[in-house]
Amino acid sequence: MDMPIRTADEVELDRLNSALGFLMRLAQLKIYERFFEEVGEHNLKPGEFSVLWVILHNPGIRQSVLGQRLMIKRAHMTKLIRALEDQNLVSRKVPDGDRRAVEITLTPEAVTRVKHASQWFFTYEESVGANLTGDERQQLTALLRKFVGLG
Repeated sequence: MDMPIRTADEVELDRLNSALGFLMRLAQLKIYERFFEEVGEHNLKPGEFSVLWVILHNPGIRQSVLGQRLMIKRAHMTKLIRALEDQNLVSRKVPDGDRRAVEITLTPEAVTRVKHASQWFFTYEESVGANLTGDERQQLTALLRKFVGLG
């Protein structure tokens, strides 16, 4: 007996239709796909922008605190900060009082770049979820903030 050929839209997901982790993964993939289609030419990834944005608003933030707040593993944070430093976007300083800590600040070039990037980044972010009503988007944002411990 031949099995029917299905299109992607016809694939049965069964209980995955209500699996929160699965749905969040699909949502993230959809958001990233659109991000790179619409604003990828700016050569700044969403994670990089987020790190630079937080540093902009918290100059001298300790690398460990930044990683904790953005839920970035220590090894990944170290690699990312080194890459940003190689691009002359951040400077690192070891404070006199704690030789184990690293404080991160944006370079003047990065401040200009991040402020410029914020215009296209947040314009893009406002378009995410365009298929939702304003109230639905607000509710989803509130629920996600609660889920991740921000609200």
